[in-house]
Parts: sequence; C-alpha cells; structure tokens
Amino acid sequence: MDYLYSLYDALVSINVPADKARAVIDAMERDMGTTLATKSDLDLLRAEFRQELALIRKDQETMAASFHKDLQLLSTTMTVRLGSMLMLGLGLLFAALRIT
Repeated sequence: MDYLYSLYDALVSINVPADKARAVIDAMERDMGTTLATKSDLDLLRAEFRQELALIRKDQETMAASFHKDLQLLSTTMTVRLGSMLMLGLGLLFAALRIT
C-alpha cells in the first residue's frame, strides 16, 4: 500500500487536485484488487494444479497398465494364429507330398 501513498503524493506534487488524485488511487486500487492475483490466489491455484496433476498421473498409469494387458493379449493371439497357419501349411505340404 506504500506505493499508493507515493503515487498520491506524486499526483498532488504535480498540481492534480486532491480529490482527483484520491479518485485515481481508488480506481487503481479497485482495478488491482479485481485483476491481479494475490499470494493466496496463487497458493490456491498451485494446490489445484497439484491435484489435477496427480489425477492425470493416476489416469496415465491406469491407461499404461491397460495398454500393457492389451499388448499381452495381442501377442498371445498372434502366436496362436501363426502356429495355426504353420500347422496348416505343414499339413498341406505333407498331404501334397503323399499324393505324389
């Protein structure tokens, strides 16, 4: 608040009427109170940000675990299909060799 008194003194020293200088200071104080963040505002924002970040990390871990399970299932499925195709191919090869 010291800067407001200094600004008031500066305005009065350049021959601005006291009531107009006070109006400028009041308007500036009101504007600063509504547009500038206070330390408590920043602390609240920091706490909310940390909570959101924790939720994002938890969701990311859950998605990674789900993705890992899906990859394991896909790997198993691909192994079974490849084995089936290999057995079918060998069966056809042996059948073709027996016919001739």
